[in-house]
Amino acid sequence: MSTESVIEPIPADESFAVPATDEQLSRAAKGLTERGYTAHVVDTVEDARALVRDLLPRDKAVFTAVSETLRISGIQADVDESGEFRSVRAALADVDPTDVRTQISLGAAPDVIVGSVHAITEDGVLVAVSASGSQLGPYAAGAERAVWVVGAQKIVPDLETALRRVRHYSFPREHDRWRVKGFESFIGKLLIMEREFQAGRGTVVLVREEIGF
Repeated sequence: MSTESVIEPIPADESFAVPATDEQLSRAAKGLTERGYTAHVVDTVEDARALVRDLLPRDKAVFTAVSETLRISGIQADVDESGEFRSVRAALADVDPTDVRTQISLGAAPDVIVGSVHAITEDGVLVAVSASGSQLGPYAAGAERAVWVVGAQKIVPDLETALRRVRHYSFPREHDRWRVKGFESFIGKLLIMEREFQAGRGTVVLVREEIGF
């Protein structure tokens, strides 16, 4: 979610910032597994960072979705700045800024995308929102593999609560983040992922700590 304005959000509902219990995390991991995802539960953000480094290939193009979770955890810097991975964002830096078609193509079908989502239900449904929608295509199908890193506060009981979390917490927080930079945010596209069709394609790393929006 980012860029130029539209609807003024309501104040963030901070009840959605409370990390889930171990029981809720276990239910979410079980639900994800039953829906075709590989699920890991780790204790800390540093554990998640180390695990993602192990999961990511060094010989395939990796695209980092715009994500506070990736930025705060250091995963974005690991992929895009260390030189250890084939970073799509590093490649984009060499593309003519006016060549929009090439920029879209590189991001739309990477070998691997790494990002986060805004909510996961206890039965394993993932919900992600975006202003432009640029990461949602590869999340859904464009990338050969997808890895999502998700803080425990994003676990919710059901889809209705997931959608409420998006509008009452994630959007207001993201809007505030962009307003500091002189922009505003809006919800442009919303993706609900109910099941993964290909075994091994989607991996979710659940972190017992709060991270991201």
